[in-house]
Amino acid sequence: MELEKTSLFHLEENEKTSVKKVLQEVYYSLEEKGYNPVNQLVGYLISGDPGYISSYQDARRKIQELDRSKIVEVLLKEFTKKL
Repeated sequence: MELEKTSLFHLEENEKTSVKKVLQEVYYSLEEKGYNPVNQLVGYLISGDPGYISSYQDARRKIQELDRSKIVEVLLKEFTKKL
């Protein structure tokens, strides 16, 4: 009788998906409120000041749950895929 095979779990891929989902939600929330989402997100990523992100639709809480360095990492990986 063959033992069950262990499935590999890729945390990195799961994290990447989570970061992308949150960025998308925050982006649309900022856009809906009339802000320039790119400018606001850059301000937040550079300074760490959550004041750049509106609390509309819980966007500020969502983005603060992520490590900013992980956000930058995902953005760079996505950018370099397109080179």
